[in-house]
Amino acid sequence: MKILILHTHYRQPGGEDQVFAAETALLREKGHEVQTVVFHNRDLEVMPSWKQAKDAMWNRTTYLQVRESIRRHRPHLLHIHNTFPLASPAVIHAAKAEKTPVVLTLHNYRLICPGSLLMRSGQLCEECMGRTIPWPGVIHKCWRDSRTHTAVAATMLAAQHFLKTWTEPVTLYIALTEFSRKKFIQGGIPDDKIVVKPNFVNDSTLSEATGVTTHGLQNTFLSSENTPYALFVGRLSPEKGIQTLLQAWRTLPEIELIVAGDGPLLGETERFIHRYNTKNILLLGRQPQADVLRLMHGARLLVCPSECYENFPMTIAEAFASSLPVIASRLGAMAEIVEDDRTGLLFEPGNAQDLANKVAWAWAHPEEMDEMGKEARSEYEAKYTPERNYQILMEIYDKAIANHRKANDCR
Repeated sequence: MKILILHTHYRQPGGEDQVFAAETALLREKGHEVQTVVFHNRDLEVMPSWKQAKDAMWNRTTYLQVRESIRRHRPHLLHIHNTFPLASPAVIHAAKAEKTPVVLTLHNYRLICPGSLLMRSGQLCEECMGRTIPWPGVIHKCWRDSRTHTAVAATMLAAQHFLKTWTEPVTLYIALTEFSRKKFIQGGIPDDKIVVKPNFVNDSTLSEATGVTTHGLQNTFLSSENTPYALFVGRLSPEKGIQTLLQAWRTLPEIELIVAGDGPLLGETERFIHRYNTKNILLLGRQPQADVLRLMHGARLLVCPSECYENFPMTIAEAFASSLPVIASRLGAMAEIVEDDRTGLLFEPGNAQDLANKVAWAWAHPEEMDEMGKEARSEYEAKYTPERNYQILMEIYDKAIANHRKANDCR
């Protein structure tokens, strides 16, 4: 199969970039002819504000570039990971003009929420879902805490609604969980166009992360290389529940916690650790993936305290592949991926005491947690391996091509 894959990198690397790279490599490994069209939002830094806004709604340059790429490579389909903001939805219409089916992965909730998180002021929010013009997001400054920036995203969504971009040129959407699929249907995406395919983790990457994981940490944090610890991996931001995590650990002085990540709450996290003298919390900052996986192999559990509708946290799949049970918020996709008392434990979102209670129980029941770790690995082998992912992806591609051909035959 000849596949054209399009992705726009965010200024700060994240899970979407990781999935784009992994799926591209997997398809090439399986012998498919894969070409990529890649944009990077760092280019916005040298672009006037008016042009940033214009291109977010319709970028004629990317439109022409994608049309030219399709003519040159003649792919069976175009698979899009991210268009916002630089590539713009114009690339979808470029594929339509060239009569090429489009598969679009829904990595976040941007199509139904200007802020992309279905969250504002630290609370879940669905006010813009289903609206032709998502004006509440503008009023509440949901993107970058700016009415101007949010207005750009909202205008883009309203314009694409008028152009029927989300209902006609896109052949199939890929939702990462059943939970997110239902949210997009509520937001107006046709239910017969959304299929579910989770992300995956490559076992060969994990095999490189074996061995002693705490070497070098014991002198500054752990009393010995065998000291058990809990692990948090992610962006230090309000929606990720870092404040709830820190408050919970104030009541867990005997349990070590390693925090791997950075973000807007990095300074606040450092001040919290200093103010309350929480010597059992080690803040490592952002770590390379290989080091994160090594930390997972040495941890007793992973904590995912997010207070937003996570789409598909890659850290959970990585933890499952590492036989690491997960304590997660009973919210959205996390409650779908983590099976309570089987592959981990669930707690009430934003409830620091409930989180502390679950962690304390886990520490007091190491044998039960070891069994959950084994179940987590079984879940990985059943759902999140490259082979399983490839099988689902090929079924989606075949369906997209067949649906596109059928739609054209009916015209």
